[in-house]
Amino acid sequence: MRKVVVALLLAMTSTLALAAPKAEKLYFYTENFPPYNMSATGRAFEHDEAEITGLCAEMVKAIVTEAKVPYSIKLRNWSYSYDRALRKKNHGVFCAARTEARENLFKWVGPLAENRWTLFAPPGSTLKLSKLEDARNLTIASYKGSVRAKYLEERGYKLSLLDSDDLNPKRLALGQVDLWIAERLAGPYLAAQNDVEGLVPVLSFNRTELYLAINPQTSDAMVQKLQAALKRIQDNGLYDSIKNKYGL
Repeated sequence: MRKVVVALLLAMTSTLALAAPKAEKLYFYTENFPPYNMSATGRAFEHDEAEITGLCAEMVKAIVTEAKVPYSIKLRNWSYSYDRALRKKNHGVFCAARTEARENLFKWVGPLAENRWTLFAPPGSTLKLSKLEDARNLTIASYKGSVRAKYLEERGYKLSLLDSDDLNPKRLALGQVDLWIAERLAGPYLAAQNDVEGLVPVLSFNRTELYLAINPQTSDAMVQKLQAALKRIQDNGLYDSIKNKYGL
């Protein structure tokens, strides 16, 4: 009789194990955009989340760890990352600006951080700007195709555009342009990569909140679970600790 009972218990245990739902895994993608997302090794692509760091990357890792959800993060280019999140259930991309055009394309967790367009002056500058209009007669460096350049161009500002943004910090430091428009946190990183330090942020404007954008086929329950986890790391201080680490 004892052997029969043991056999029945084993059978029930096996059945329950088979019936237990497997935890859904989430697949997140991001791009190289220091200090929000970046490779810890300096590579263009990363396939191991341990090698992916940055403000948004740390936020996402903290959220999924708090939510106890299995996940992976890969660092690719933006177009690939965005397309995966757009097409595949349980896939997401960060950090994404939550715009009106994108609102119904994704489900959203956040905000994780913010993006602030900023006008930088050369090192040692004492220039003061109280509003964007104060830069009306100054030459502003940017690059072709930039959404920031387009914004200024449409409003009649004087721009000096290159094919890439890489040389603009050096041009600014050499006095070839009066100002450079970049992102508040990312600008100094790009400048440092090009051996320019000490640029002076003189005006920040057009603040945009950044989110984790998740494929809409992903369950509402999962999205709510992640948002609740974000609330908990805000309450326990981890959220502010990560922001302060990156100077936000």
